[in-house]
Amino acid sequence: MVEERTQRRLAAILAADVVGFSRLMGADESGAMAALKVRRKDVLDPLVAKHQGRIFKTTGDGVLIEFASAVNAVQCAVELQQGMAIANSGKPEDYHIVLRIGVNLGDVIVEGSDLYGDGINIAARLESVAEPGGILVSSAVHDHVGTKIKVGFKDMGVQTLKNIAQPVRAYRVTNTPTIEVAAPKSVPDKLSIAVLPFTNMSGDPEQQYFSDGITEDIITELARDRSLLVIARNACFQFRGPAADIAAVRRALGVRYIVEGSVRRTGDRIRVTAQLIDAVSQSHLWAERYDRNIQDIFTVQDEVTRAIVATLLGRLLTIGAEYSRHKPTKDWVAYDYFLQGRNCDYHYDLKQSVELFRRATELDPDFAQAHAWLASQLCFRYLLDESPETIEEAAVHAQRALALNENDAYAHNSMGWAALRRREFDLAGQHFDQAVNLSPHDVSMAVDWANWLMYVNRLDDALGYLGDLLQRDSYPPTYIWEVRGQTQYFLRRHEEAIASLRRMHGKHFWTPMFRAAAFAQLGQETEARRELGDFLEARPKASLDSVAKKLGYADKALGDHLLDGLRKAGLPE
Repeated sequence: MVEERTQRRLAAILAADVVGFSRLMGADESGAMAALKVRRKDVLDPLVAKHQGRIFKTTGDGVLIEFASAVNAVQCAVELQQGMAIANSGKPEDYHIVLRIGVNLGDVIVEGSDLYGDGINIAARLESVAEPGGILVSSAVHDHVGTKIKVGFKDMGVQTLKNIAQPVRAYRVTNTPTIEVAAPKSVPDKLSIAVLPFTNMSGDPEQQYFSDGITEDIITELARDRSLLVIARNACFQFRGPAADIAAVRRALGVRYIVEGSVRRTGDRIRVTAQLIDAVSQSHLWAERYDRNIQDIFTVQDEVTRAIVATLLGRLLTIGAEYSRHKPTKDWVAYDYFLQGRNCDYHYDLKQSVELFRRATELDPDFAQAHAWLASQLCFRYLLDESPETIEEAAVHAQRALALNENDAYAHNSMGWAALRRREFDLAGQHFDQAVNLSPHDVSMAVDWANWLMYVNRLDDALGYLGDLLQRDSYPPTYIWEVRGQTQYFLRRHEEAIASLRRMHGKHFWTPMFRAAAFAQLGQETEARRELGDFLEARPKASLDSVAKKLGYADKALGDHLLDGLRKAGLPE
C-alpha cells in the first residue's frame, strides 16, 4: 500500500462555543437544542457561506470553522456576534444564546475532511478565555487583518494557554457587543458552589500539593451534602491564583457561590483562611481564619465544611454525624504522604505515588483512603509489570479500605479496579456503581464507570454516558478522552477515535497504541507507524502476543479488533 504523506496547510480557524450551555440544557433540554439548531440554520450557516468558510467539526454547543483568509474569519466572527445579539433581543435573559469566539491563523494537519494541530488548539483556547459575546484573536490574525476591517483591537498581552507550549499574544475585538450572561436562577443553581484552589502562602512552591490537597478534601466533604451542587475538582482548579475573577468564574462554571482561601504551613503550625462569596453580588457571606497545630487539620476541614453548609442552608447540619466522619488518619505525617501521593498521581508519576501511598499505610494501617488509592495505583502498575502479585496486592488493599469504611467512594472505586483487572466483571460493576452513588459529583469516578461499560461491551451506553459528562463538566479529567476514544475505536468510528485520543494529554503507553490501531484501520500507514513507534518506545518488548495476554475485555471481539488494528500497523507477532 502506498504510504500517505501528511498534508498541511495554512488556515484561519474560528472556534465558537455557547456560554453556560449546561445551564440552558438543565432548564429546558429539548428547547435549548431546538433553539441552537434554529440559530445555526438562520444565523451561523448563512454567514459561513457568505464568508467562504467551512464547518469541519461540531461538538454539541461548539463549532470549528476553517477559512482561507484571516480577514474573512474575523469579519464572520463580528457578524456572527451581531447576529446572535439581534436574535437574543426580546427574549428573556435566561434563554439568551451567547457565544465566545476565538480566531487563530496557523498551520493545520489535514486528514480527510478533518483538521488537527496547534493552529486549531490555539483558536479553541482563545475562545475559552474570551468574554461572553466577545472575540479574542491571536497576534497572527491581528497582524494579517490590520485595517482591512472596520474593527478595533485591544492588546490583552501575552497569554499562557492550557496545553499550548508557547505563550500567545491575544487581542480583543472591541466593537462587538459584550453580552452579560444571566445569572442562574433555578433552585439547584442557587445552591451551586465551586471551591477554588486554596493559595499556598508557605513561600515554598513544593508545598503546593498540601494546599491543593486540603482544597480537594473540602470539595469531597461538601459533595456529601446532596442539597448542594458541588463543582468537580478539575473545573475548580482551572482558576488558580490569589486574585481570581469572581465574575469570570461564575460565568464559566455557572455557580452562585464560591469558596476561596489560603494555607500557610510553618513547622508544626498551620494557618487556614476561608471565605464564602456570593458570586452574583460579590459580597462576602462568611470568613474565618484558623491558627492550629498541624495535627488539627482534619478538625479545620470539618469546621470549614460545616460553616459553609450552615451559611448556605441557614441551619446547623442535621447530618452532623456524617460530617464528623471518621478522621482519615490519626497521623498527620501519613496524611502528608497521602497528599503527596495524590499529587503524583495527577502528574502521572506512578512509581512515586505507589511509594508515597505505601508509606502512608505503613504509618497508619487504618488509613482507608490511603489503602484505596494505593490499590488503584497498583492496578495501573499491573499493566506495566505484568505481575500477578501486583494485582493480588491491589485487591488486598482495596478490601482493607472497604473493611475500614464501607461508605467511602474511593474504597469502592479501588475494589472496582481490582475486580476489573481480575476479570470479575459483575463485581467490578457493582463497586464502580456504588462509587458513583456515593460521590455523584465526582466526574473521575463517573468516567471509571463508563470505562467499565466499555469493558463489558456496552459501547453505546458508555459513549452516551461520556457525552452526558462532557455536557455537564466543561473541564473534565483528561482521560475522559482516552475512554471515549477507545469506545469509539471499538464502535469502528476510527476517525472520531483518533480525534478523541489526540485530546488525551497523559503519558499512558496505550494511548498511542490505540491511535496506531485506528490509523491502520483507516489505511493511513505513515501515521500508524509513527504512533506505533511512540508505543514501542514506551514498551520496546511489546508484541501482538504480549498485548493479547493483557487484554481484559469481557467480549473477545473487542480484543480481536484491537489486535487486528495493531497487526495492520506493523506490531510483530
